[in-house]
Amino acid sequence: MAKLYFYYASMNAGKSTTLLQADFNYRERGMATMLWTAAIDTRTESPIASRIGLTADARRFTPGTNLWSEVSSQHAASPLACVLIDEAQFLTAMQVWQCARLADEANIPVLCYGLRTDFRGDLFPGSAVLLGIADSMQELKAVCHCGRKATMNLRVSDTGEAVGEGAQTEIGGNERYLALCRRHFAQSLAMYK
Repeated sequence: MAKLYFYYASMNAGKSTTLLQADFNYRERGMATMLWTAAIDTRTESPIASRIGLTADARRFTPGTNLWSEVSSQHAASPLACVLIDEAQFLTAMQVWQCARLADEANIPVLCYGLRTDFRGDLFPGSAVLLGIADSMQELKAVCHCGRKATMNLRVSDTGEAVGEGAQTEIGGNERYLALCRRHFAQSLAMYK
């Protein structure tokens, strides 16, 4: 029986690297996969790129992409062993349910990788639904500068100052976000008053 998986973490935990390793493992055994990532993230030439230099081509989803239809069509033409989705926090609630349907009705494992929370500590919509309905969830570990597990994503300005307001989605890497433990995140935003 196929399952819907959610691998979540803060920035710099190796989510894309782990996805690419899982994809490699399937492909090394002669199994076909389908990779997806959010169209909103256009920072790199390759749709999926890890910080350690691994890359892969992938289809890009927008809020209007019907993952059930797209994956089902590909699966009918050439059977898929697995679907892997990077930047899963940007999935809509409907798209997460489409992923669940792929596992339940098409019997295709769907592995989703993404951030759990935004720079304010709020759940992303896609992550909230994944946390609610995924068959299996695993937190990947990132490390705060103090050595504790980093679970939060602090947005910083161009001058390195903590940012506590703004749009939920602002694409960026190490120049815009720091992975911190909850204590340092809260201290940075003066939440412990």
